This record gives sequence, C-alpha cells and structure tokens, in this order.
Amino acid sequence: MKNMEMRRDGTKLIIEVDLSQDFGISKSGKSRIIASSEGNISIPGDEEIKIGLNIYRKA
Repeated sequence: MKNMEMRRDGTKLIIEVDLSQDFGISKSGKSRIIASSEGNISIPGDEEIKIGLNIYRKA
C-alpha cells in the first residue's frame, strides 16, 4: 500500500490518506498518484472483504 492506512471500527472501515503526498506520474501519464492499495487487498480483520483503492489528481 502507498500512503493509506485502514482500520475497522465496528461495522465501519476507516481509511486515512495524506492528500499532500505525491508518488509521481501514473503509467498512462494522465495522472499523479496520491495513494494506492496497489491492487485488491483484504480489509483488516476480514479476509473475505476486498478493497481496491486509487487516489489521484490530473497530471
């Protein structure tokens, strides 16, 4: 994962991202990556629930 933290609070999933981060240009060159799960991953405490997250801005 890049620049994201997840935690479970009862039935809620809390995702924290620092929006000031920049991990460079995407492969397509159209956007700048702020955060990514880098594919589909399980949420904390439940292997059956998956998340795939990308946060970006225009390049």
